[in-house]
Amino acid sequence: MGRSLRSASLFLSILSLVLLLTGCPKRPSPTGSVPAPGGGTAASSAAALPPPREFASTEELEDVHFDFDKYNIRPEDKKVLGADAAWLKAHVNDLILIEGHCDERGTNEYNLALGERRAKVTMTYLIAQGVQASRFTLISYGKERPMCAEHDEGCWAKNRRAHLLVKLR
Repeated sequence: MGRSLRSASLFLSILSLVLLLTGCPKRPSPTGSVPAPGGGTAASSAAALPPPREFASTEELEDVHFDFDKYNIRPEDKKVLGADAAWLKAHVNDLILIEGHCDERGTNEYNLALGERRAKVTMTYLIAQGVQASRFTLISYGKERPMCAEHDEGCWAKNRRAHLLVKLR
C-alpha cells in the first residue's frame, strides 16, 4: 500500500511540474511575433508595422493551400512557394503580408492559432529560399474571411490557405 501511494505521489509531482513548465496556451496576437520591418518583433513594435489595409494582392504571388487541420507545406505547394520566392527576390524593396486562413470548422481561437501557424510556416519556407525575414508581416484571420461560403470539402479546401500580399507604394 505504501509503495503505490509513493508511486502516485511521484506521478502527481511530475505531472504538476510538467503543467507548471508548459503553462497555459496564449491567445494568438493578430500579427504574431515575427520580425517586423525595421527590426524588433511585431509584438514589440506594432506601431512600426504597416496596417493590413496598406497591402494588396498581386497576380504574381499565388496562395498556398493546406490539408484539414494541418499547417505543413504540401509537395505541390513547394513549387508555388518557389515561384513566389523568385518573384520576391526580384522585388527586394516590397514588403509582404502573409495572411493565414482556415475553413469554418473549429472554434475561433483554434482557427486563429492554426491560421497563424500557416502564415509562419509559409514565411519560414520563403526565408529558407533566400527572402529577407525583415520584409514580412503576418496576420491570422482564422475562419473570418473565407474565399468560398459553401459548406463542403471543395469549398473548405479553398479556404485553408496562406495568402500573400504586397505593400502598396
